[in-house]
Amino acid sequence: MAFSIDDIAMAPWKYWAQVSPFSIALEAPCEALNWYQLEARINLYAYHLQQQGVACGDVITLVGKNQVETLLFYLAAQQLGGIVALTMPQPFEALQDKLQTLYEPEKARYVWFADHAKTAYSTQELASLGLTMLMAPALLEKGNETTISSNYQHDALASIVFTSGSTGAPKAVAHTHRQHLASAQGLLNEFRFTQHHTWLLSLPLYHVSGLAIVYRWLFAGASLKVGAGNLTDDIVGVSHASLVATQLKRLLDDNVQLSLTHVLLGGSHVAHELALRATSQGIETWLGYGMTEAASTVTAKQIDRVSNAGHLLQHRNIKLVKQRIYIGGKTLAAGYFYQGNVTSLLDESGWFDSKDLGEWQRDELTIIGRADNQFISGGENVHCEEIEAVLNQIDSVVQSIIVPVEDAEFGHRPVAVIHSDALLDKEEYERCLQAKLEKFKWPIAYYVMPQTLLEGGIKVSRKAVKEWLFSILN
Repeated sequence: MAFSIDDIAMAPWKYWAQVSPFSIALEAPCEALNWYQLEARINLYAYHLQQQGVACGDVITLVGKNQVETLLFYLAAQQLGGIVALTMPQPFEALQDKLQTLYEPEKARYVWFADHAKTAYSTQELASLGLTMLMAPALLEKGNETTISSNYQHDALASIVFTSGSTGAPKAVAHTHRQHLASAQGLLNEFRFTQHHTWLLSLPLYHVSGLAIVYRWLFAGASLKVGAGNLTDDIVGVSHASLVATQLKRLLDDNVQLSLTHVLLGGSHVAHELALRATSQGIETWLGYGMTEAASTVTAKQIDRVSNAGHLLQHRNIKLVKQRIYIGGKTLAAGYFYQGNVTSLLDESGWFDSKDLGEWQRDELTIIGRADNQFISGGENVHCEEIEAVLNQIDSVVQSIIVPVEDAEFGHRPVAVIHSDALLDKEEYERCLQAKLEKFKWPIAYYVMPQTLLEGGIKVSRKAVKEWLFSILN
């Protein structure tokens, strides 16, 4: 039994409440809800939003890190036909810019702040934003027994997620439910996740990779666990998780008792040895390539000795033009959102330019790097990601970012900013690079990544690293 995008017109949570009402749908720190109870809770939240003025077509902004209320607001807004924008806690000016992107001048700005997110702003700052501040309902409130008509439609705009803005201003990427569900279906055709499984919501909902977990859960009718923020505790009892390699390594190193059967890995280099360790404990490890505009994963594979991003998943298309990756298919976003208008992200031939470079290894895709992360040093083309991939294989390196800095003789030279407990001597890094990279690709200097750059989410912003490095060099 599975949810069918084409044959079932209703919202997925309503479908599962009908066909599997007493199966556990949501595990939270303080309670567990079956699908029947979850539908009632979503109904309560939808009623409460309606009472606060939210109507079909309105944009609701959720600010902050994951908690149960974030998920309930998201689903309740969808029931009313609203569009939900998700964003991380951030400085006031950045929030101001995003709200200006999301709302037409005359429209009400419906905003909810997760725990502690609001405390980052002064009363005066919040007042200047002109917000209609949403509040979560008390569970004893009336409304959960009130019938709320559903304005959910598969093809209605559902979510707005901001790109990381690594090479420019972040864009507001808008997806429909159908596009998210197509993404879920394509992955779950191969990455087994059924009603009997539980996926940990381990990634922020304001990243498309976190939102993708929600739609896989809704598609499969399985269980979703929202933890309290401590991975070692939250991972207990779950079968599926989306992690970065360092998180999985730490769990294995610490001998945490795991019930995991499947892990989808993202982020930096994944060592084959780590996959073998996981396999010895009955855990399948997968990796993939994807992006916000494509509703997360585009290619994927179970990790083996061949280092690449895997094969194309159902509902996606890829073409390479002089190594540049163009993406098509049913998971591509409706477009970029600005004050109620949606601008197509497709080029004249109907493809999305990912600005990534890649090549095929038989039917699997190898990612070379970003086209805009290429620089010229001494007349040679250098890809930042090529150097980073080698540095990331060093045991003490969690993640590295290469920044090209101007050089009078060579044009540009690479500098490495490294997430590590402690930097090694330059000579030690060079011994590791010697057999794998030409000398002109060796970084001329190494800096430890400051903690402030590690707090923005699952991906370190390349743009922020560049700005930080240039601020200390100049």
